[in-house]
Amino acid sequence: MYLKNNLDKLRKLKSLTQEEFAKELKVSRQTVSAIENGKYNPSLDLAFEIALYFNKTIEEIFIYEKEENHEKK
Repeated sequence: MYLKNNLDKLRKLKSLTQEEFAKELKVSRQTVSAIENGKYNPSLDLAFEIALYFNKTIEEIFIYEKEENHEKK
């Protein structure tokens, strides 16, 4: 499973740094960075927290792709 997301775009629209956003979510800046870069899939609880923060649905932020459609780097 691979999740693409537009979290960095949404975060930047609110003029938040990764550090500031991480504090809002009560996670580390590294966690925010890893999610934005597709290196970490958030838990369902964290995905809901992110969606609620931006007043969006999870599907508006995270886009599911099957592994065969994703080119590994």
